[in-house]
Amino acid sequence: MIRKPKSKLNLLRKRIHIIIYGSDTVAGRLFDLILLGLILLSVFLVMLETVKGFDAKYHHELIILEWIITGFFTLEYLLRIATTNRPRNYIFSIFGIIDLLAILPMYLSFFLVGPKVFSIIRALRLLRLFKILNHPKFTGQSIHLLKALNASRGKITVFLYFVLISTILIGSIMYVVEGEENGFTSIPMSIYWTIVTLTTVGYGDISPGTPLGQFIASMVMILGYGIIAVPTGIVTAEFTRTNANKTELEKNSCENCGVANHNPNSKFCYHCGHPLTLK
Repeated sequence: MIRKPKSKLNLLRKRIHIIIYGSDTVAGRLFDLILLGLILLSVFLVMLETVKGFDAKYHHELIILEWIITGFFTLEYLLRIATTNRPRNYIFSIFGIIDLLAILPMYLSFFLVGPKVFSIIRALRLLRLFKILNHPKFTGQSIHLLKALNASRGKITVFLYFVLISTILIGSIMYVVEGEENGFTSIPMSIYWTIVTLTTVGYGDISPGTPLGQFIASMVMILGYGIIAVPTGIVTAEFTRTNANKTELEKNSCENCGVANHNPNSKFCYHCGHPLTLK
Protein backbone atom coordinates (compact mmCIF):
# COMPACT_ATOMS: atom_id res chain seq x y z
CA MET A 1 0.00 0.00 0.00
CA ILE A 2 1.44 3.34 -1.08
CA ARG A 3 1.16 6.10 1.48
CA LYS A 4 0.20 9.52 0.26
CA PRO A 5 2.79 12.17 1.06
CA LYS A 6 1.72 14.71 3.60
CA SER A 7 0.88 18.10 2.23
CA LYS A 8 3.06 21.08 2.99
CA LEU A 9 0.19 22.60 4.94
CA ASN A 10 -0.02 19.59 7.26
CA LEU A 11 3.74 19.59 7.78
CA LEU A 12 3.68 23.29 8.60
CA ARG A 13 0.76 22.73 10.97
CA LYS A 14 2.66 19.96 12.74
CA ARG A 15 5.81 22.09 13.09
CA ILE A 16 3.85 25.01 14.53
CA HIS A 17 2.11 22.63 16.94
CA ILE A 18 5.48 21.35 18.20
CA ILE A 19 6.75 24.89 18.69
CA ILE A 20 3.66 26.18 20.48
CA TYR A 21 2.69 23.19 22.59
CA GLY A 22 6.13 21.64 23.09
CA SER A 23 9.18 22.84 24.96
CA ASP A 24 11.70 20.11 24.12
CA THR A 25 13.04 21.89 21.03
CA VAL A 26 15.12 25.05 20.61
CA ALA A 27 12.26 26.77 18.80
CA GLY A 28 9.78 25.67 21.45
CA ARG A 29 11.92 26.97 24.31
CA LEU A 30 12.51 30.22 22.45
CA PHE A 31 8.76 30.63 21.90
CA ASP A 32 8.11 30.03 25.62
CA LEU A 33 10.70 32.64 26.58
CA ILE A 34 9.24 35.21 24.16
CA LEU A 35 5.73 34.48 25.41
CA LEU A 36 6.85 34.78 29.02
CA GLY A 37 8.58 38.09 28.30
CA LEU A 38 5.49 39.51 26.60
CA ILE A 39 3.27 38.38 29.47
CA LEU A 40 5.49 40.17 31.99
CA LEU A 41 5.71 43.23 29.73
CA SER A 42 1.93 43.26 29.41
CA VAL A 43 1.53 43.14 33.19
CA PHE A 44 4.10 45.93 33.56
CA LEU A 45 2.21 48.11 31.06
CA VAL A 46 -1.04 47.60 32.96
CA MET A 47 0.72 48.80 36.11
CA LEU A 48 2.20 51.84 34.37
CA GLU A 49 -1.20 52.88 33.07
CA THR A 50 -2.39 53.37 36.64
CA VAL A 51 0.36 55.97 37.20
CA LYS A 52 -1.44 59.12 36.06
CA GLY A 53 1.67 61.20 35.37
CA PHE A 54 3.36 58.48 33.32
CA ASP A 55 0.19 57.59 31.45
CA ALA A 56 -0.46 61.24 30.56
CA LYS A 57 3.05 61.59 29.12
CA TYR A 58 3.38 58.24 27.30
CA HIS A 59 -0.26 57.29 26.69
CA HIS A 60 0.19 57.00 22.91
CA GLU A 61 3.27 54.78 23.23
CA LEU A 62 1.54 52.55 25.80
CA ILE A 63 -1.43 52.03 23.47
CA ILE A 64 0.87 51.08 20.57
CA LEU A 65 2.73 48.55 22.71
CA GLU A 66 -0.55 47.11 23.98
CA TRP A 67 -1.81 46.61 20.43
CA ILE A 68 1.45 44.91 19.43
CA ILE A 69 1.25 42.53 22.40
CA THR A 70 -2.46 41.93 21.82
CA GLY A 71 -1.72 41.12 18.18
CA PHE A 72 0.88 38.54 19.24
CA PHE A 73 -1.50 37.00 21.77
CA THR A 74 -4.28 36.90 19.18
CA LEU A 75 -2.03 35.16 16.66
CA GLU A 76 -0.93 32.68 19.31
CA TYR A 77 -4.54 31.98 20.30
CA LEU A 78 -5.59 31.35 16.69
CA LEU A 79 -2.56 29.14 16.01
CA ARG A 80 -3.28 27.05 19.09
CA ILE A 81 -6.80 26.43 17.80
CA ALA A 82 -5.66 25.74 14.23
CA THR A 83 -2.82 23.33 15.11
CA THR A 84 -4.46 21.18 17.77
CA ASN A 85 -6.40 18.04 16.90
CA ARG A 86 -9.10 18.91 19.42
CA PRO A 87 -9.66 22.66 19.26
CA ARG A 88 -12.84 22.45 21.33
CA ASN A 89 -10.91 21.02 24.28
CA TYR A 90 -8.43 23.88 24.15
CA ILE A 91 -11.04 26.62 23.69
CA PHE A 92 -13.02 25.55 26.77
CA SER A 93 -10.00 24.66 28.91
CA ILE A 94 -8.81 26.92 31.72
CA PHE A 95 -5.82 28.16 29.75
CA GLY A 96 -7.91 28.60 26.61
CA ILE A 97 -10.35 30.83 28.48
CA ILE A 98 -7.44 32.79 30.01
CA ASP A 99 -5.93 33.27 26.55
CA LEU A 100 -9.24 34.61 25.27
CA LEU A 101 -9.65 36.95 28.24
CA ALA A 102 -6.12 38.24 27.64
CA ILE A 103 -6.94 39.53 24.16
CA LEU A 104 -10.55 40.66 24.62
CA PRO A 105 -9.94 43.96 26.51
CA MET A 106 -8.28 45.80 23.61
CA TYR A 107 -10.99 44.75 21.15
CA LEU A 108 -13.74 45.65 23.62
CA SER A 109 -12.28 49.15 23.82
CA PHE A 110 -14.02 49.89 20.51
CA PHE A 111 -17.41 49.32 22.15
CA LEU A 112 -16.93 50.34 25.77
CA VAL A 113 -16.39 53.92 26.83
CA GLY A 114 -15.18 54.89 30.28
CA PRO A 115 -11.62 54.79 31.63
CA LYS A 116 -12.47 53.03 34.89
CA VAL A 117 -14.44 50.20 33.29
CA PHE A 118 -11.83 49.87 30.55
CA SER A 119 -8.98 49.61 33.10
CA ILE A 120 -10.75 46.82 34.99
CA ILE A 121 -11.32 44.83 31.79
CA ARG A 122 -7.71 45.26 30.64
CA ALA A 123 -6.51 44.11 34.07
CA LEU A 124 -7.85 40.65 33.16
CA ARG A 125 -4.66 40.30 31.14
CA LEU A 126 -2.94 39.61 34.45
CA LEU A 127 -4.49 36.16 34.24
CA ARG A 128 -1.92 35.39 31.56
CA LEU A 129 0.55 34.85 34.39
CA PHE A 130 -1.16 31.52 35.05
CA LYS A 131 0.26 30.35 31.74
CA ILE A 132 3.64 30.16 33.42
CA LEU A 133 2.34 27.33 35.59
CA ASN A 134 1.73 25.26 32.47
CA HIS A 135 5.48 25.11 31.77
CA PRO A 136 6.96 21.61 32.28
CA LYS A 137 9.53 22.94 34.76
CA PHE A 138 6.73 24.08 37.07
CA THR A 139 4.35 21.17 36.51
CA GLY A 140 6.34 18.64 38.55
CA GLN A 141 6.79 20.97 41.49
CA SER A 142 3.11 21.93 41.34
CA ILE A 143 2.12 18.26 41.58
CA HIS A 144 4.36 17.77 44.64
CA LEU A 145 2.92 20.86 46.30
CA LEU A 146 -0.66 19.71 45.62
CA LYS A 147 0.15 16.29 47.05
CA ALA A 148 1.63 17.91 50.16
CA LEU A 149 -1.43 20.15 50.60
CA ASN A 150 -3.75 17.19 50.11
CA ALA A 151 -1.83 15.12 52.66
CA SER A 152 -1.95 18.04 55.11
CA ARG A 153 -5.66 18.65 54.60
CA GLY A 154 -6.81 16.83 57.72
CA LYS A 155 -4.24 18.42 60.01
CA ILE A 156 -4.87 21.91 58.65
CA THR A 157 -8.64 21.45 59.02
CA VAL A 158 -8.26 20.51 62.68
CA PHE A 159 -5.88 23.43 63.19
CA LEU A 160 -8.29 25.93 61.59
CA TYR A 161 -11.10 24.56 63.74
CA PHE A 162 -8.96 25.17 66.82
CA VAL A 163 -8.19 28.72 65.65
CA LEU A 164 -11.89 29.40 65.04
CA ILE A 165 -12.87 28.23 68.50
CA SER A 166 -9.99 30.22 70.03
CA THR A 167 -11.02 33.45 68.30
CA ILE A 168 -14.61 33.09 69.48
CA LEU A 169 -13.48 32.36 73.04
CA ILE A 170 -10.91 35.19 73.18
CA GLY A 171 -13.32 37.62 71.54
CA SER A 172 -16.00 36.82 74.10
CA ILE A 173 -13.54 37.30 76.96
CA MET A 174 -12.33 40.63 75.59
CA TYR A 175 -15.92 41.84 75.23
CA VAL A 176 -16.50 41.13 78.91
CA VAL A 177 -13.14 42.55 80.06
CA GLU A 178 -13.04 45.73 77.93
CA GLY A 179 -16.66 46.59 77.25
CA GLU A 180 -18.14 49.21 74.93
CA GLU A 181 -16.14 52.12 76.38
CA ASN A 182 -12.93 50.76 74.79
CA GLY A 183 -14.45 49.99 71.39
CA PHE A 184 -15.46 46.38 72.02
CA THR A 185 -19.12 47.11 71.31
CA SER A 186 -20.14 43.53 70.56
CA ILE A 187 -18.79 39.99 70.47
CA PRO A 188 -18.48 40.03 66.64
CA MET A 189 -16.45 43.26 66.92
CA SER A 190 -14.28 41.62 69.58
CA ILE A 191 -13.80 38.59 67.35
CA TYR A 192 -12.71 40.94 64.57
CA TRP A 193 -10.10 42.45 66.92
CA THR A 194 -8.93 38.94 67.85
CA ILE A 195 -8.46 37.91 64.23
CA VAL A 196 -6.57 41.12 63.42
CA THR A 197 -4.33 40.62 66.44
CA LEU A 198 -3.73 36.89 65.86
CA THR A 199 -2.67 37.52 62.28
CA THR A 200 -0.21 40.19 63.55
CA VAL A 201 -1.86 42.85 61.34
CA GLY A 202 -2.83 45.23 64.13
CA TYR A 203 -4.86 47.98 62.43
CA GLY A 204 -5.06 49.93 65.68
CA ASP A 205 -8.71 50.90 65.20
CA ILE A 206 -9.55 48.97 68.40
CA SER A 207 -7.18 48.54 71.33
CA PRO A 208 -7.64 47.37 74.93
CA GLY A 209 -7.53 50.01 77.66
CA THR A 210 -7.53 47.92 80.87
CA PRO A 211 -4.44 46.20 82.32
CA LEU A 212 -6.14 42.78 82.11
CA GLY A 213 -7.15 43.40 78.49
CA GLN A 214 -3.63 44.48 77.58
CA PHE A 215 -2.23 41.35 79.20
CA ILE A 216 -4.64 39.17 77.19
CA ALA A 217 -3.73 41.11 74.06
CA SER A 218 -0.03 40.41 74.69
CA MET A 219 -0.74 36.68 74.97
CA VAL A 220 -2.80 36.77 71.77
CA MET A 221 0.06 38.51 69.93
CA ILE A 222 2.52 35.83 71.03
CA LEU A 223 0.02 33.13 70.07
CA GLY A 224 -0.26 34.74 66.65
CA TYR A 225 3.32 33.87 65.75
CA GLY A 226 2.65 30.24 66.57
CA ILE A 227 -0.49 30.24 64.47
CA ILE A 228 1.50 31.49 61.47
CA ALA A 229 4.22 28.87 61.94
CA VAL A 230 2.08 25.75 62.49
CA PRO A 231 0.42 25.37 59.06
CA THR A 232 3.70 26.25 57.34
CA GLY A 233 5.46 23.49 59.27
CA ILE A 234 2.72 20.98 58.44
CA VAL A 235 2.88 21.62 54.71
CA THR A 236 6.68 21.76 54.70
CA ALA A 237 6.92 18.38 56.45
CA GLU A 238 4.56 16.76 53.95
CA PHE A 239 6.35 18.41 51.03
CA THR A 240 9.71 17.11 52.29
CA ARG A 241 8.31 13.60 52.71
CA THR A 242 6.83 13.68 49.19
CA ASN A 243 10.16 14.74 47.69
CA ALA A 244 11.95 12.06 49.71
CA ASN A 245 9.62 9.39 48.33
CA LYS A 246 10.15 10.71 44.79
CA THR A 247 13.93 10.66 45.24
CA GLU A 248 13.75 7.10 46.57
CA LEU A 249 11.79 5.99 43.51
CA GLU A 250 14.25 7.70 41.17
CA LYS A 251 17.13 5.81 42.80
CA ASN A 252 15.50 2.48 41.96
CA SER A 253 16.69 2.30 38.36
CA CYS A 254 17.33 -0.78 36.22
CA GLU A 255 21.00 -1.57 35.53
CA ASN A 256 20.09 -3.02 32.11
CA CYS A 257 17.84 -0.38 30.50
CA GLY A 258 18.16 2.54 32.94
CA VAL A 259 14.40 2.93 33.53
CA ALA A 260 13.74 4.38 37.00
CA ASN A 261 10.75 4.78 39.34
CA HIS A 262 10.49 1.14 40.34
CA ASN A 263 8.68 0.19 43.50
CA PRO A 264 11.15 -0.58 46.34
CA ASN A 265 9.64 -4.09 46.59
CA SER A 266 9.98 -4.84 42.85
CA LYS A 267 12.30 -7.69 41.88
CA PHE A 268 12.19 -7.29 38.08
CA CYS A 269 12.21 -4.29 35.77
CA TYR A 270 8.74 -3.49 34.44
CA HIS A 271 10.30 -2.35 31.12
CA CYS A 272 12.80 -5.10 30.19
CA GLY A 273 12.27 -7.78 32.85
CA HIS A 274 15.88 -7.67 34.06
CA PRO A 275 16.43 -8.58 37.75
CA LEU A 276 16.67 -5.49 39.95
CA THR A 277 19.24 -4.72 42.60
CA LEU A 278 17.48 -1.95 44.47
CA LYS A 279 19.07 0.12 47.19
